Amino acid sequence: MIIYPTLELQNGRCVTLRRGRLEEPSIWHVDPVETAQSFAEAGAEWIHVTDFDAVDGKGENAALIADIIKHTGCSVQVAGGIRTRDMVENWIEKGVGRLVLGTIAARDPDMVKELANRYPDQIVLAADIWQGKLMTDGWRNPVAITPEDFLASYADIPLASVLITDIDSDIDQPDAQLGLLSKLAAATRHQVIAAGTVHDLDDVARLKYIPNIAGTLIGRALFSKNVDLGEALAVARPAPEAKAEFI
Repeated sequence: MIIYPTLELQNGRCVTLRRGRLEEPSIWHVDPVETAQSFAEAGAEWIHVTDFDAVDGKGENAALIADIIKHTGCSVQVAGGIRTRDMVENWIEKGVGRLVLGTIAARDPDMVKELANRYPDQIVLAADIWQGKLMTDGWRNPVAITPEDFLASYADIPLASVLITDIDSDIDQPDAQLGLLSKLAAATRHQVIAAGTVHDLDDVARLKYIPNIAGTLIGRALFSKNVDLGEALAVARPAPEAKAEFI
């Protein structure tokens, strides 16, 4: 399972949100590029970056993200407000490993499917779930299609992965969170990246054994030091298979 240490950017700062509330960020007073470098030094192969200003449509952190791509040496997965063909192409030209598309995937699936076919294994489909509903526009607006039907509509497209975010993740119901993930992971042939479910190291261990979960984002838990990245990477590694003893 791949661990994606996560940077969420707003006004050039590292932040985290509760239940997707853009207007109520927790601000972490750390340098984003230095933090990304520390993730790489800990052994991360991928870093996930979400641009909340782009989500909100009130700005962007493109230059900062470009610095992260340049200075970390990790593969970078970028999310947040990517809603046009030009934006996708520009990011790929800048060296982004993967792009996460959610709102535009619900609004203009034909374009997203075309992009995924053009850039196989670089487009990640985002399914953001709030109270069982698929949400768009920065988790503000529900859409009519069910999450299961949304995933099914991309079944034959060469996606890199599907990123499932449980926006209800702050609720103290870990079994319900894992139940949602397990249900949706079983509904797609694509490998799934979980978001919003890791609060401690035990959550990483639990995710590892859910079928079709290939990775997880970890953001707030790293910044609050509830999870050590090196330990999470160790837990996520495949366990060596037992070898038969010969007498």
